[in-house]
Amino acid sequence: MPYLAKILLYPVKSLDGVEVKNARVLASAALQHDREFAIFDEQGRFVNGKRHAKIHLLRAQFALLNRTISLQIPGSDSQKIFHLDEERQALEATLSDFFGFAVTFRQNSLMGFPDDTDSLGPTVISTATLAEVTSWFPGLSIDEMRRRMRINIEIDGVPAFWEDQLFSEQDDLVSFRVGDVDFFGVKPCQRCIVPTRDSYLGEAYPNFQKIFATQRQATLPNWVALSPFNHFYRLSVNTHLPPSSAGKILKIGDEVNILTQ
Repeated sequence: MPYLAKILLYPVKSLDGVEVKNARVLASAALQHDREFAIFDEQGRFVNGKRHAKIHLLRAQFALLNRTISLQIPGSDSQKIFHLDEERQALEATLSDFFGFAVTFRQNSLMGFPDDTDSLGPTVISTATLAEVTSWFPGLSIDEMRRRMRINIEIDGVPAFWEDQLFSEQDDLVSFRVGDVDFFGVKPCQRCIVPTRDSYLGEAYPNFQKIFATQRQATLPNWVALSPFNHFYRLSVNTHLPPSSAGKILKIGDEVNILTQ
């Protein structure tokens, strides 16, 4: 039986994630605390892994109940701890000093700062898929691949690429349920430059995207809907959730059932 094996939230866009045992669905369909905060430059653009590889060097830990972030700055022997609501100015000063230009730290507690603003639900993948993709890249571990892909929920008890049945032809949604939370699978997630880099050092893995696309196409199950694949640098499933799922809780161990295909 497919079941929910991991839930990962990324409280600050592009910084380290935190593994949790349960997560609340917001009215927007996003998970509470996921990408709740983001860093912006003076032009109002995201300071993220796509545009600033240096961000990979920052280490962050979160105490979600206490609303704090602990930052380990490269070259510093100690962590700096900030309250996410009460010490924004000091946090912005520390981050500005690290990046070498002025940044602001913003919050959106309603929907976060997702990449796909049309599909606000959590991204979904199977643990077996992560293991298979990791095997394409000698020297990488599944934990490193997990850090690179930054996916919200993992399903276990299923074979690799099981989640590819959670989307269909373009504009057709697939209904599935995790515990008592209803989902719509929308499309395979388009990946960016971030997975090509070491999640700790920011160094590029040679030919990562080319290797990935070649292997992804070669291993694509023959039953997969092809219309969403304008290219094969796609992995995991973007989702949306109906209003009826708002306020419900995803929990580790929840059973997963596909309702329509």
